[in-house]
Amino acid sequence: MTTIDFEAEYNNRARVPDSGELIAGWARDARAFREQGGAPRVISYGAGARNTIDYFAAAGDKGPIVVFIHGGYWQALDASFFSHLSRGLTHHGSSVAMPSYDLCPQVSVADIVAQMRAAVRELAKHGRPLVIAGHSAGGHLAACMLATDWPAIDPALPSKTVIAAYAISGLFDLVPLVPTSINKALQLDDASARAVSPLFGPVPRHGSLDAVVGAEESSEYFRQSRSIVDTWGRAIPTAYGTVPGANHFTAIAPLADPESPMVLRLKSLATL
Repeated sequence: MTTIDFEAEYNNRARVPDSGELIAGWARDARAFREQGGAPRVISYGAGARNTIDYFAAAGDKGPIVVFIHGGYWQALDASFFSHLSRGLTHHGSSVAMPSYDLCPQVSVADIVAQMRAAVRELAKHGRPLVIAGHSAGGHLAACMLATDWPAIDPALPSKTVIAAYAISGLFDLVPLVPTSINKALQLDDASARAVSPLFGPVPRHGSLDAVVGAEESSEYFRQSRSIVDTWGRAIPTAYGTVPGANHFTAIAPLADPESPMVLRLKSLATL
């Protein structure tokens, strides 16, 4: 039996030599987008400084809101790195919300899931359903939101508060992260990792899941997305795909392009 080197499979910054430059590029492009008139309205969903949502409203939009949850292995970044990625969808008249959240090790992964549920409850006050997209750790959180029983969280919320999830390079089985350096901040053991893994939790009762992976990512990322698509596909519509020529950090670039297949798919999910 072949032993998998989980450190090599999941340490994306080590796998992609120019990852630091790519992340710096996100910050630069996001800042330029805001300075050129794309500044969001900031909505609070909790008492903490990071419990905020950057809301990019599209004029006249009355359809589902697309939510983008950022990655960073639950321990880095915030929504301000990704403002420019709202461009593709707002061009088509879809509003985009980007929540930030507290980071590990100051909080746990389970705490972050709870914070994203609080953000969804706040956005649900608009009276419109949500399509939840997310990258990497954000893909994990997007799946968690689709699988949530919303009336059990808040009886005022409809069961179809979240109507679809679109996970880009998502993580749905957190157990392989336990022996890696990534877990220094997460502080998971096998049991707590399973408890916050959508692959082992409740299967959604409605909606759909898209799981896409950069074509140049590690085999474990392919396995992660295929596993959730196969498991949840027994209950809801699912789709698996790749982003051609993309690594873990460039897989989200199509969100800034109004004509990319990624944006057009999200637009179709946000059209009732």
